[in-house]
Amino acid sequence: MHCHNSHRFSTFLARAVCALGLVTISLLSLLSCAAKAKDELVIYAYDSFVSEWGTGPLVMPLFEKATGIKASLVSRGDSGAVLAALIEEKAKPQADVVVGIDQYILFQADRADVLETYLPKGIEDIDPSLRFDPKGRLCPYDYGHFAIIWDTQALQAPPRSLAELALPAYKGKLILMDPRSSTPGLGFLAWTLSAYGKDWEAYWRSLKPSILTISSGWDSGYGLFVSGEAPLVLSYATSPAYHRWAEQSDRYQALDFAEGHPLQIEGAAIVKGTRNRKNAERFMDFILSKEFQAEIPLSNWMYPVRSDIELPPAYSRAIRPKTLPLPDASLLSSALELWQDVASR
Repeated sequence: MHCHNSHRFSTFLARAVCALGLVTISLLSLLSCAAKAKDELVIYAYDSFVSEWGTGPLVMPLFEKATGIKASLVSRGDSGAVLAALIEEKAKPQADVVVGIDQYILFQADRADVLETYLPKGIEDIDPSLRFDPKGRLCPYDYGHFAIIWDTQALQAPPRSLAELALPAYKGKLILMDPRSSTPGLGFLAWTLSAYGKDWEAYWRSLKPSILTISSGWDSGYGLFVSGEAPLVLSYATSPAYHRWAEQSDRYQALDFAEGHPLQIEGAAIVKGTRNRKNAERFMDFILSKEFQAEIPLSNWMYPVRSDIELPPAYSRAIRPKTLPLPDASLLSSALELWQDVASR
């Protein structure tokens, strides 16, 4: 999901700032929504996609140039918070398109019925295993594995499995994200469900001493990590590729865990009830274009879903771990309801 902290993006901040002059990024209130031009798209997305160093400011000028359509990118927090905003506004939708809904929160989007079906141009060329929404609402645009990232300068011997992560040697050394508001956080909860099944609660109780803090979102959690607050953090297997590209450093490495790793596939969809369906469809088509997909590797630091996009050399630093299966949606839903009590015991 995701780009890396702003103070680590000085090498290409100038490019992003330049792009900002061509794209509207607003905090959006109901009043601004009401005042927007009738055919202007409003696109909800997660923080790092919308941020000045993210994918949004790079692709929106390309979309506007290709189509002549004005669009506003609106940050609503991490992806869980983005979906919560759609659900809250269901009776009177304020967004036309949503970016960043993954397979871990698909069950919540299903339950709320806030997305519309649309199959973009080019979807038939995307690997069927990445098309995670059987109802054809969410179009995949990138993917990657969740992983624990290790600061090699701050910790001599890292854990090699989820089981080892809970050992006393790692007391207070791990930063996680809240699964109720963060898709990486929910991905980690799913990781423990896939690995431990019905024993996931016992695992979390054993893991609790290792956890330094649980942040509300990925941005803040990873920021604490690179600031040196803890030597282990939940992120993505591609995170080391960013540090190699931006800093020419191999200090931060992804750990290949024995149990395997959960895959995250991010998708975009048209918001149910949009009054701007035609332009929303054009944006969905654009997501699968070469222009959009080519920006993913060096801004969102994930793999593009198009197989014809050449990856930068820095991606040689990214591990390709074994993929764990997605846990049953009902199990994930019930675990999410219990999580706070389990994690706080």
